Amino acid sequence: MRADMLLVEDDAALAELLIYNFEREDFTVRHTPDGEEALLLARESTPDIVLLDWMVESLSGIEVCRRLRRATDTANVPIIMLTARGEEEDRVRGLETGADDYVTKPFSPRELVARVGAVLRRVRPALAGETLSYADIEMDTVGHKVKRGGEIVPLGPTEFRLLKHFLEHPGWVFSRERLLDSVWGRDSEIEPRTVDVHIRRLRKAINVGGRSDIIRTVRSAGYALDSEGAA
Repeated sequence: MRADMLLVEDDAALAELLIYNFEREDFTVRHTPDGEEALLLARESTPDIVLLDWMVESLSGIEVCRRLRRATDTANVPIIMLTARGEEEDRVRGLETGADDYVTKPFSPRELVARVGAVLRRVRPALAGETLSYADIEMDTVGHKVKRGGEIVPLGPTEFRLLKHFLEHPGWVFSRERLLDSVWGRDSEIEPRTVDVHIRRLRKAINVGGRSDIIRTVRSAGYALDSEGAA
């Protein structure tokens, strides 16, 4: 799902740089250098997140933030303030007005993209676009979809959680007991050998069509996600 960003920035060069970086990350970006127009744009279509410079035309960023928080439609929209002001008092003022985060110029676009992603994961996880990948396997953790080589792989809930754990720790070797704790929970009364059953099901699903076995069995140790793995 594409996230709709409202960028309120009167530095044309910086705005162009930010638009480029966020559109590359699959955001839809609406831009204005004007505080009053920003309020109109937010009223016309509620954004998923607002990047708001402190000093913009016609209306200060602080006042824009305050009014966005007062309006019903935008009261819960995450707002990140962009500013050259680095003093603690200014940062506190921005946060107390309703900003969710505060980035001081100069900053790297990569850092800002990461900050935006963190805020979206916290307040609107469905828009954060969590994707895990390894070799030719891709997992959409929000949409609960798995693909291998671009083809959908149907998985049961337990196999999905098991693969997710492996994708989060590629190359790590996990014992049956560790997998039980991490995937089923510490209070689970499931026998360790049950892990073997689900590993077999997971292998059968992701290795369909003669694909290489990406789950390695480590004798007397457990299992690992390994692109050079073998049954």
